[in-house]
Amino acid sequence: MPAHAPTHPEEPLDDPLARERAHLSESRAALRTMREDVEALDIKDVTANWVNAAVLGAQIEERIKSLADLSHTPLFFGRLDYLHTTQEGQRFYIGRRHVHDGHGDPMVVDWRAPVSQPFYRASRKDPQDVGLRRRFGYTGGELTAYEDEHLSDPAELERTSRLLQAEIERPRVGPMRDIVATIQPEQDEIVRSGLSGTVCVQGGPGTGKTAVGLHRVAYLLYAHRERLARTGTLVIGPNRSFLHYIEQVLPALGELEVKQATVDDLVAHVEVRGADRATAAVVKGDARMAAVLRRAVRSHVTMPTEALVVVRGSRRWRVPAYELEELVQELLDRDMRYGAAREALPQRIAHSVLVRMEQSGEAPDDRVQDAVARNAAVKAAVKQMWPPVDPAKLVLRLLSDAGVLAEHAEGVLSAEEQAEILWEKPARSVKSAKWSLADAVLIDEAYDLVERTHSLGHVVLDEAQDLSPMQYRAVGRRCTTGSATVLGDLAQGTTPWATASWADALTHLGKPDALVEELTAGFRVPREVIAYASRLLPHMSPGLAEVKSVRENPGSLVLREVPDASDVDGAVVAACEEALAHEGSTGLIAADARIPALEKALEAAGLSWLSPGEETTLESRLTLVPASLAKGLEYDYVVLDEPSAVVAGEPDERTGLRRLYVALTRAVSGLTVVHGEALPGQLG
Repeated sequence: MPAHAPTHPEEPLDDPLARERAHLSESRAALRTMREDVEALDIKDVTANWVNAAVLGAQIEERIKSLADLSHTPLFFGRLDYLHTTQEGQRFYIGRRHVHDGHGDPMVVDWRAPVSQPFYRASRKDPQDVGLRRRFGYTGGELTAYEDEHLSDPAELERTSRLLQAEIERPRVGPMRDIVATIQPEQDEIVRSGLSGTVCVQGGPGTGKTAVGLHRVAYLLYAHRERLARTGTLVIGPNRSFLHYIEQVLPALGELEVKQATVDDLVAHVEVRGADRATAAVVKGDARMAAVLRRAVRSHVTMPTEALVVVRGSRRWRVPAYELEELVQELLDRDMRYGAAREALPQRIAHSVLVRMEQSGEAPDDRVQDAVARNAAVKAAVKQMWPPVDPAKLVLRLLSDAGVLAEHAEGVLSAEEQAEILWEKPARSVKSAKWSLADAVLIDEAYDLVERTHSLGHVVLDEAQDLSPMQYRAVGRRCTTGSATVLGDLAQGTTPWATASWADALTHLGKPDALVEELTAGFRVPREVIAYASRLLPHMSPGLAEVKSVRENPGSLVLREVPDASDVDGAVVAACEEALAHEGSTGLIAADARIPALEKALEAAGLSWLSPGEETTLESRLTLVPASLAKGLEYDYVVLDEPSAVVAGEPDERTGLRRLYVALTRAVSGLTVVHGEALPGQLG
């Protein structure tokens, strides 16, 4: 599998590399023409009104954006030459988006098209009718090399592609980039799985689970565009820093309309100004709270004690109390949303009145029924039997009044658990309450008990292992009629309520039949680094499979002990300077409590740094990362300060070891561990 690179600045056109460069230039010109054709569209005579014109104009603007030619993003990264069975003698260039010439013939085929699939899955054992697979190498947007695999040639041995390896290991500056040129067969199977089913991906550090989830969204939008355009897609991440890190992946693949949010964004019904003790947050996040809230909501329904009299003109129509009770009980038995049942009750009462009218010889129609349903007496009766419920006020009463909580939590929460979640100082109003994140999730649950939450077509949930059962329920409500892609690593669960198994998590999500896939091949983290971090697994996640890295990178792990603890800050700065001497990004990860001291040390050394979520550039490549925000981020080189402090910064040892595991596995090329204190014993 030889790699070919130019030997002279100017090459004859019969040189393969020159021909490929010519095709790249022609493809870029064709893309430019496609964009110009859209820009030249005149919609004045094809729209019936200003609304149609605005909608069509917005669609054209989006199309123009999607046809942008990004100078440093290769238009195509591979080529397939088919043999004879399916695409006889045909050649296809595989890229991030479709490009056609003036006759409509494809010059570049979208990586998501069925004809592109063998680029990712074909092998010597199963060539899938591919004679030649060619990969291209780029430098700064310029095509500089290519590499061939003759899948039908038995004389050519199976080996690792050097261009593929180089692309995986390419230094990173800026936000996360797509992996469309390096998707592996086991990843591609997940990416191309159908829209109807939910998929859960368990993947250790460096297995590419986040990229797989994002590329799955891009694939689903390609394969089911009209349906998802109607129902919507959403990517949910653990925090804003993470979302900023991944936000350029989908636009680079031509998908501009996917929304991003955190779980906190989804449940932002109230302003969060408080924080819970870990023990209280665990109880509030327990799925049993859903039963408590359901009881509390339904407790507002009261059975009638008096008959209802409706006056229409000179006639009085009486509905006895027992019949009203039957109507109320019927709605309760149907287990409808509280708000929907409240809206249905006036119509049920009106129907009873109309039956009496018909029995007396009248012939009322639907307009009469609607008028009866709006009658003042009916409205007053409904308000008494089925009063409106404010979800935030409901949760406020539960957390403020021990008697109310005891009434609805009896047999569900123990007395100790009830005492744990009760506020010490009850708030006077919804606005003055110091709501916590867990409280906001409870309010979201209450809102759904009253009115159904809008469901999307597909939701991607990343770093899912850290969610509580109630948070899973909040996400699940956003895809009740759609599907989900759930991404995470049980070994990286760092919250007190982190899930113990995907089966539990998926049940709370409302997708118990989801397919669980496990990625165990590591493509990002060097073998030496992941093997060192994996020493922690038996102590924090026994039974979980260790990631096996495919990357040999001798010398990628350095353990640097500092004899005098007062010299640790200086040693950390020196390690950062060494890392910055290499190409690519550097992350300095430390326990949250250590951040202020390291800021002073970096400032004294004249080193500027970024915060997580800020975009790295060629001029500013060092990011100072609190350990609590490191999850999901990647850097070419990582300097880890005081591992023992990272463990000690968490409420319990298991959570501390998991936090350390995350910090140890953020490096793509090299990890330097600097410590004055003894390393945690679990690292051996």
